[in-house]
Amino acid sequence: MNSLITSEELARDLAGATSPVVLDIRWQLGGPPGRSDYAEGHIPGAHFMALDTDLAGPPSAGGRHPLPEPEAFQTVMRRAGVSADREVVVYDAASSMAAARCWWLLRWAGHGRVRVLDGGLRAWTAAGFPLDRAVPEDEKGDFTVRPGGMPVLTADQAAELARSGLLLDARAAERYRGEVEPVDPVAGHIPGAVSAPTTANVDAGGRFLDRDVLAARFAALGAAEPGVRVGVYCGSGVTAAHEILALALTGVPAALYPGSWSEWSGDPQRPVATGRDRG
Repeated sequence: MNSLITSEELARDLAGATSPVVLDIRWQLGGPPGRSDYAEGHIPGAHFMALDTDLAGPPSAGGRHPLPEPEAFQTVMRRAGVSADREVVVYDAASSMAAARCWWLLRWAGHGRVRVLDGGLRAWTAAGFPLDRAVPEDEKGDFTVRPGGMPVLTADQAAELARSGLLLDARAAERYRGEVEPVDPVAGHIPGAVSAPTTANVDAGGRFLDRDVLAARFAALGAAEPGVRVGVYCGSGVTAAHEILALALTGVPAALYPGSWSEWSGDPQRPVATGRDRG
């Protein structure tokens, strides 16, 4: 199924006999928490998901946003009404950088009917649709988490893929080059990785670029070469999911390195490259 949904399509579906589960994933690196924005207004019926706790495990040597434990993730999703036969729509403020994390997790967990609201809440309000402040009651979904629906990479596998395939670094280019590092202990990138900032997947309004434009972008990076294996990492496995969604829109499958740079840079034994080259 198409992984994106427009505001008009969502409004129509919400008015139908069987409405989708809608999840609000507003979040930004460094805060403030998205729950306060949710309280000020959200898509009617939407449940709020806290990315740091609902969509990730506790920070550890495995990274700042390791994958959540399957049972914990299942509990959170069921409370929001997620069921195997009910579509789920996820959104954030505009760019889908955070919403894509939930899209990826649900796909990884085995849910086959998940879509991202293209343009997020900004597109919803621009189209004239209403917001609500009412917090919906907990529901009783029946979704069973079965990990394995999306491929993942360990640190060693990411290092190997950077040599034998294509490993994309979805962070800002200046972080890739090692010029700045606002969060993690070491600046730079995984040797062999290619810079592919996630921000280049969307337009100024936060909507995904046309499929043909995205396909040309990823082809220029080497993702369209026959037989090439593609992986993606970012700072902590959040915005890399957005890159994987953009790749999926062009028909290119890709694996996620969940620990990403937050895990890699925390291990002094791991090599670090800087500059514009792959290293």
